[in-house]
Parts: sequence; C-alpha cells; structure tokens
Amino acid sequence: MHEVEAKGILSAQNGMNIYRGCTHGCIFCDARSTCYQMNHAFEDIEVKKNAPELLEKALRSKRKKCMIGTGAMSDPYLHYEEKLGLTRRCLELIDRYGFGLAIQTKSDRILRDLDLLKSINRKAKCVVQITLTTYDDELCKILEPNVCPTSRRIEVLQIMRDEGIPTIVWMTPILPFINDTEENIRGLLNACKESKVYGILTFGTGVTLRDGDRQYFYQKLDEHFPGMKERYISTYGNAYELPVPESAHLGKLIQEECRAAGIVYGSDKLFAYMHEYEDKEAGEQLSLF
Repeated sequence: MHEVEAKGILSAQNGMNIYRGCTHGCIFCDARSTCYQMNHAFEDIEVKKNAPELLEKALRSKRKKCMIGTGAMSDPYLHYEEKLGLTRRCLELIDRYGFGLAIQTKSDRILRDLDLLKSINRKAKCVVQITLTTYDDELCKILEPNVCPTSRRIEVLQIMRDEGIPTIVWMTPILPFINDTEENIRGLLNACKESKVYGILTFGTGVTLRDGDRQYFYQKLDEHFPGMKERYISTYGNAYELPVPESAHLGKLIQEECRAAGIVYGSDKLFAYMHEYEDKEAGEQLSLF
C-alpha cells in the first residue's frame, strides 16, 4: 500500500475511485490490463488519502444533486478499508449533502456501512451492485480467492432486499469451459430471483482479455486448470472478446428468466437507472445528464 495526494476525485460522470489496484485476486480482472497505465504493482494499492476532502469540496460546489458512483475500477471495500475507513467517510459526505449513490463491490464489508446506505436511500437513491460469477463456492474460491464467496454475497443481496435498498447483479464474466454451464446460470438466476434484485448486467456471456490481464489469467489457468490455457488459445487465438460456446442459448435463457421474474435486463436501462437521481423528500427524479 502507498498513499498519494490526489488532485481530483470525481470523473466527468461523477464516478470516484478511492483506491487503485486490488487485493481480491480475481483471476480474470480486466483492471490489470496495461491500457490503464498503472505505474505500480496491481496488489500495491494506491490510496487517495485526501479523497474525503476532495469529495466534500466537489459536492459543495455542485449546483444540482446527482448520483455518485464508486467501484467501477477498484472495489471500495478492499482489505485496507477496514483500517482506513475512507469509503465510509466518503459515504458520510454523500449522505450529509443529500446525494445519491451507486456502489459496486464483491465484499461483505459493505454491511459495515448499512446504516449510511439506508440513510442515503431514504433521502435519495442508493443502488448496491454485487458481482456473481459462479454459484459454486468452491469454484468461487479459485476464481475470486481473496473475497467472500458467492453464498455470502447472496446473503448481502438479501439483507439489502430486506432493507428496501435496490440491487443490481453483475453476472460477469462467464468463463468459457469453466463456469459457462446452464446449471450455473440457473443457480445464479434463482439466487437473483429470491433476492428480488432490481436488475442483472451481463455484457454478453463470455470474458474479455487484454494485455496484462491475459497473461495473469493464463498463468492462473495453468495453476488451477491444467490444459485449459491451450484450449483457450486453440479456440480463440489472441481475440479480445471470448464468447462462451453456448452464448446465444445462455443469453436467451437469462433474458427470458429476467422477463418472467420482472428483473430489468440490459445495460442501457440499468445504467440510466443508476444515473437517475431521486429526491425522495421532494418527490422528484432528475437525470444526471
């Protein structure tokens, strides 16, 4: 871990990343890709130690309330968050100034801040996004080794359901020849139905690989799935997009099950929902854009 004094905290789309890098160890993580020009080891977490101060300044200067997003590039609930508490301090500011929140994580550490999530959702809107890749906890320990397993994340979804906080599941990536079975997809879909999630994001059924990400992924395939790297190379070559062989069938299955269960499916609809600020006290909805 190393600390930096950041110059800014919010992107043009009002997204923030308090940390850079990750300790969750997911074997497929796109954030490892060299295109993001990270100038330090991926597990050597960069901490924006002045993130709360920058956020308060940014929120105070905004003319209109909006949704604030976090977790797109680096999970806000890394192991260091337990000690540093920067995510919690930022959530306190979002709550205090009456902004909305769209937060994405794989960690049950988010439950520490349930009080703030509930408070934000009472006044504006809080959307909790959780990633689910495999229904099998043992496989999950291989694919995402340093974060809570799928069963615990489903418990988090159900706690959010019981508290009236809307949730979105990122059902991605679906790895060819590894977790791309109909049994796995149905297991995840059933969990989403029971948890009454608002929506599901997939971006197709498959995985993307870029330089940096690809090498780490193949290294882990050799470690945990002998012979699988060669199968990937012979099937996909050096392609960026790697759809699963049954992509059309699984995609149709997900859409049909979502439609039947009243779950919103489709990235455009869900991103629009996450960007739409709601002033519940005034009974107004305002677009971020």
